[in-house]
Amino acid sequence: MSLLLHRTNFGNPENLGKILTLEEAKSLLDEWVKNEKLKVHMKQVGHLMGAYAQSKGYDELTVKKWYQAGLLHDADWDQWPEQHCRKIIEELERRELDSEMIRAIASHGPRYFGVDPVTEMDHMLYAFDELSGFVHAYSLMRPEGYVGMEIKGVKKRLKDKTFAAQVSREDIQDAAQRANISVEELIQFVIDHQASADLS
Repeated sequence: MSLLLHRTNFGNPENLGKILTLEEAKSLLDEWVKNEKLKVHMKQVGHLMGAYAQSKGYDELTVKKWYQAGLLHDADWDQWPEQHCRKIIEELERRELDSEMIRAIASHGPRYFGVDPVTEMDHMLYAFDELSGFVHAYSLMRPEGYVGMEIKGVKKRLKDKTFAAQVSREDIQDAAQRANISVEELIQFVIDHQASADLS
């Protein structure tokens, strides 16, 4: 089954700045995603994206846009895995939403969708996606969760191919290299911010 999108242009540039309200985004999430673990993942990635944009001093709309890209990036995976990425992109295009946000979603798995990350938002969504899930899995096996978690502990687990085996170590490394950020720096950001994600 190929998930290749076979295109590199997404959305209409005239729609820049058009995003869903928080209520609309969460309504779409609830309608499309029934798997609670997947919802947690999407909310955590959304939170990391928003926190990163905020850490860069970006304006409120940009922070919301980054958050929404993270929140919705896997919206079609639960019910339509064979149309993953394509269906959510088409839905966001139908709603005439921000083209940069749609492109970031299209590029969050370059070897699956055939779309290389180009912008900073593209790069960070790709970088946080797999790592977020991995660090979350690690937190669940620690009695104190995220408290006291260290980079070396996460890296030790990354070397253990049997732990969270479904997480692609290759994608984590590739995303960090493309974003020109060390894996260590990315891990630290996830440790510092993921626990405060709103999962409601």
